[in-house]
Amino acid sequence: MITLEDMQNSWKSKIVLAGGVFDIIHPGHINTLNDAKKMGDFLVVVVATDKTAVKMKKRKPLHSAQLRQELVSSLNMVDLCIIGDDEDIFKTVDLVKPQIIALGYDQTHQEKFITEGCRKINLEVEVARLESPRPETSSSVIEKEYGKDIHGL
Repeated sequence: MITLEDMQNSWKSKIVLAGGVFDIIHPGHINTLNDAKKMGDFLVVVVATDKTAVKMKKRKPLHSAQLRQELVSSLNMVDLCIIGDDEDIFKTVDLVKPQIIALGYDQTHQEKFITEGCRKINLEVEVARLESPRPETSSSVIEKEYGKDIHGL
């Protein structure tokens, strides 16, 4: 298994960072992660902590951060999956030191906020907003289709 240190020490390697909750993995996630992987040599995925997931989704996730990390790690396009920081996304960004941060089409992060935050930690990154060929398969659409009962499983 490749480590973050291996990636960072690989000559001329390009690390792409993507993140999300990944509570219900669906085709939209697969497309986004495949597109992110194509942007560089290594794809590091950050899974939101349980606390962050509640903040973002306004509900408790179905799966713990550790189980979501295990699920995302099993995807073949993912080189490394880590659990993020509860309070400061830039602690994780500083740890990974990516050249590109890939945002999903529906992620609320603002490119300017991320670019400025990276500059504060002396990191120059490209922020790329990815398109989804399947916006109809988002987690929120799945939840609407199956109702809140899906969270009681």
